[in-house]
Amino acid sequence: MAALSQLIQAAYDAIVIGAGIQGSFTAYHLAQRHRNTLLLEQFILPHSRGSSHGQSRIIRSTYAQAAYARMMPESFRLWQQLETEASTSLYRQTGLVVLGPAGDPELENCRRSLDDGEILDPTTLAQRFPGLRTHTGEVALWDGTGGVLFADRALRAVQDAFCRHGGTLQDGEKVLRIEPGTMVTVTTSAGVYQTPRLIIAAGAWTGALVAPLGLRLPLQPLRIDVCYWRKKDPGSPDMGRDSPCFITTGLSQAPHSVYGLPALEYPGLVKVCYHYGSPIDPEERDRAPPGAPRPSIALLSRFISSYLPGLETEPAVVETCLYTNTPDEDFILDRLPQYSNIIVGAGFSGHGFKLAPVVGKLLCELSLGEEPSYSMAPFAIARFPNVLQAAV
Repeated sequence: MAALSQLIQAAYDAIVIGAGIQGSFTAYHLAQRHRNTLLLEQFILPHSRGSSHGQSRIIRSTYAQAAYARMMPESFRLWQQLETEASTSLYRQTGLVVLGPAGDPELENCRRSLDDGEILDPTTLAQRFPGLRTHTGEVALWDGTGGVLFADRALRAVQDAFCRHGGTLQDGEKVLRIEPGTMVTVTTSAGVYQTPRLIIAAGAWTGALVAPLGLRLPLQPLRIDVCYWRKKDPGSPDMGRDSPCFITTGLSQAPHSVYGLPALEYPGLVKVCYHYGSPIDPEERDRAPPGAPRPSIALLSRFISSYLPGLETEPAVVETCLYTNTPDEDFILDRLPQYSNIIVGAGFSGHGFKLAPVVGKLLCELSLGEEPSYSMAPFAIARFPNVLQAAV
């Protein structure tokens, strides 16, 4: 490799590190605002190493946390705007069932987020979701706006739109060093760049990037098993393409909730996953020994036996994805305490994809020194103690 001093140098109005869905939307908003923006990605695109790949994600209006519920109307609007701009479908409305014990606090908060949304009686639930079996003492909340985002297609769409607005996307460039200052210097495996504003949205790699800047963020990457289950009767309408999505809350056998999407990606295979995983170093995510225990799959098999009896109890396909969790599972969207022109977006904890259009807007606003469109209090770095450390 050539000496770094010999590599090309260029200056940009803004640099975004990480071309997952959050970084790509941040770069898109900056380019829309006529900022000359560089979007850097360490892997060759498209890739499956991070958190934004795959065919599908759930989108919904209902949220137990009011901060996210307030953002969802704008998020739906911005997704629709991107659909129009890209001239492609990014969303399928299927409806969403939220299942949990009657009186569960999170389920009640979800209901309030829908202005006292509709509770389905057993007959109505069986009509709308014939594959789902409920049990005594459980209720089902209906979110008619819920549905499926086509994730890979959405990521391509926002990256293409960013480039159409004049942005520069460079993949296969790993960031090696960040030097703070009035002009931040970013050294990659292929170049040296400068910018007055830097946004770090590097998913599971964010912690390693900010540590040399004196910040120890409480980010825990998790490897998630993404499981697809075969229908016992391929001709059954249960969990077919037009069935609703579902999520659970408050079930004792699934503390971190189970979620499911209809058979869209693989013919006849239904996506049902556990919203948690195993701690992992993102650089070593593929090094699990053959035959290593996968407790989430055993949990899902028991759940399917009890709640989705129309599915086989062994997964037909198992893929992997990364979550990057914070201790409270709320996002980090903030300026670095020591360097106000370096912004971090991280800790999306497996529920950030649907909110990416608004997250990108907020990170753009923070980087431009503007008043954010929403309260940033739930997403502040300062909510975590002892994050500052000596830079190395």
